[in-house]
Amino acid sequence: MRDVSSKVSSLRTAVARSVVKVSPISIQLIREGNVPKGDPLPVARVAAIQAVKNTPQLIPYCHTVPIDYVRVDFEIGEDSIASVVTVKSIYKTGVEMEAMAGAMVAALNFYDILKMVDDTMSVTSVTLEDKQGGKSSIKSPSGWTFAVLVASDRASAGEYEDSTGPVLQARLVEFGGSNKGFAVVPDEPGLIREQILSWISQDIDVIVTTGGTGLGPRDVTSDVVGSLLDKELPGVQAHFAAYGQARNPMAMLGRPRAGLAENSLIIALPGSKGAVQEGLDALFPYVLHALDARKGCGH
Repeated sequence: MRDVSSKVSSLRTAVARSVVKVSPISIQLIREGNVPKGDPLPVARVAAIQAVKNTPQLIPYCHTVPIDYVRVDFEIGEDSIASVVTVKSIYKTGVEMEAMAGAMVAALNFYDILKMVDDTMSVTSVTLEDKQGGKSSIKSPSGWTFAVLVASDRASAGEYEDSTGPVLQARLVEFGGSNKGFAVVPDEPGLIREQILSWISQDIDVIVTTGGTGLGPRDVTSDVVGSLLDKELPGVQAHFAAYGQARNPMAMLGRPRAGLAENSLIIALPGSKGAVQEGLDALFPYVLHALDARKGCGH
C-alpha cells in the first residue's frame, strides 16, 4: 500500500456512475412493481452503500477510509438504468475507488435481480464523474518568489553541513516558487533580523526560516520573526503544531511562527530535516493562498 502518513486530512468527494442496458420490458416491470424478485432499487441502493464501506476488502491496495456520507441515485431511462454514487470522507486519501465500487455493485445487483426476465442485459460502463479534495484540487500559484534562512551556530561556523536548506529550496521550487535568496547565519537576533528585513525590502513573497524555534537559550528565531510580523497567522501555527504532534509528541515543545510582514509571508520552521519535511507536507500548497489573500482577493 502507498504510504499516506504524510498527507493532510481534508474533505474528499467522488461521484461515480454505472450504466446497465436493459430491455424496455424490464423498465416496465420496474415501474409497475412486477419484477418477480421484487423491487431492485432499494436492494441496489443498500448493496452500493455496503460496497462503498467494504471497498478495501475487494481492492487490496485501497486504504481503510472513514466514510462520512454515501448517496445513491438512480436514473431510469427507456432501456437503461444508471446508478450514481456520491461518497464523502474527511481523510488523507481520496474515495474515487469507493464510489466506483458502489456504482459497480449497484449495477451487478440490477443484473442479478433482472436476469430471470431479461437475457439481453449488459453493464456498459462504470466511470468516475468527479473527484475533489487533497493537493490535486489546489493549484499552486506561479511566479512567486521565496528565500530560505538557516539559523544555526554550528552550520554557520562550518562544523557541519546544513541539510535543511537544500530540502526547503528544492521543495519550494516544486510548488512553483522562484529561489531569490539563501543564507546561513548564527543564532544571533541581530543577524537574523537583518537578513529577513533585507528580503522583506525586496518584496520576497515567501520567507522560510529553519532553526531556532525550540526552548534552548540560543533558540531566538521564533522571537525575531514574531517581532517583525504585522499580521500573525495563528491558524497556520496551530495546524503545523497539530500535524507534528500527531507524529511526534515532543513537537508540542516547538515554537513555529507564521504571519505577514509587509508583503512577505514568513514561516519559521524547526531546524531538523524531518521537521522541515513535515512543515512542507502540512502547509504547502495550502498556505500559498495567503499570497492572494494579502491583496484582498476572496477566499
